[in-house]
Amino acid sequence: MKAITSTDFHFPGQRGKYTGKVRDVYDIDDRYLVMTVTDRISAFDVVLPEGIPYKGQILNMIASDFLDLCSDILPNWKIAVPHPMVTIGHKCEPFKVEMVIRGYLTGHAWREYKAGKREICGVPMPDGMVENQKFPQPIITPTTKAAEGHDEDISREEIIARGIVGAEDYALLEKYTREIFARGTAIAAQRGLILVDTKYEFGRKDGVIYLMDEVHTPDSSRYFYAEGYEERLARGERQRQLSKEFVREWLMAGGFQGRQGEVVPEMTPEVVGSITDRYIELYEHITGKTFVRGEYSAEDIRRSVAECLEKL
Repeated sequence: MKAITSTDFHFPGQRGKYTGKVRDVYDIDDRYLVMTVTDRISAFDVVLPEGIPYKGQILNMIASDFLDLCSDILPNWKIAVPHPMVTIGHKCEPFKVEMVIRGYLTGHAWREYKAGKREICGVPMPDGMVENQKFPQPIITPTTKAAEGHDEDISREEIIARGIVGAEDYALLEKYTREIFARGTAIAAQRGLILVDTKYEFGRKDGVIYLMDEVHTPDSSRYFYAEGYEERLARGERQRQLSKEFVREWLMAGGFQGRQGEVVPEMTPEVVGSITDRYIELYEHITGKTFVRGEYSAEDIRRSVAECLEKL
């Protein structure tokens, strides 16, 4: 299959289009969003020159599954999935924070810890921990967008004091974050995985809080394989991860980390095919389902979306 790396649709009632690193999002009548997850792939804040066939479908279907699996906790933005690469949902007013929750000391939290810090986003971290060790309880380390667009660590107290989110709403966001993470952790455990950390985005529509965006995908979450976790931890070895970290590692091995003057290594058909295979592996482990490769085009997407919008 040929990767679908861009879309240029014009639907009835379309108010605008937002093009992100991976997704093309269409605003319909200021009521609905058509989120098309393309096969673009990014790393180090750079969109790579070749798309990855099936990647968009994989991310969209994982997110769709988890939205359904968490729908009893709170409402979510999803209305329909008219095509494997597309979700149509409610347009909500987003809260200007991302709710990051961490069950293990790794990634950004570990870098802060290793530098001697014992607090992140106003949340204390115990002394004597090692990389990838489980926290006594998951910690919530929210981020907000700075004026220039970079994520910034921020504490609950700052969020409320600055009026970014009111105290009552923030208490609900924390409650939902812990409940969704607990659900994701239980589902991952059934599949031989550990949900290490992730982020959630929330919005409001008609006075009600909704879960938005992707949920528990390998682009928004970090997973470890449960088998061998304790042994690797005891030996101080790297954990086996289920995420797109392998793409970053391939780029770094080729001398690319997104810095000025660096060139992305050649993405040969063999390299692209191997990345597709890894994403399919991610899908099958996370969902417990067998992935079926299909053939479709941008016109297939347009037609499926148009038919669905007519029924809304």
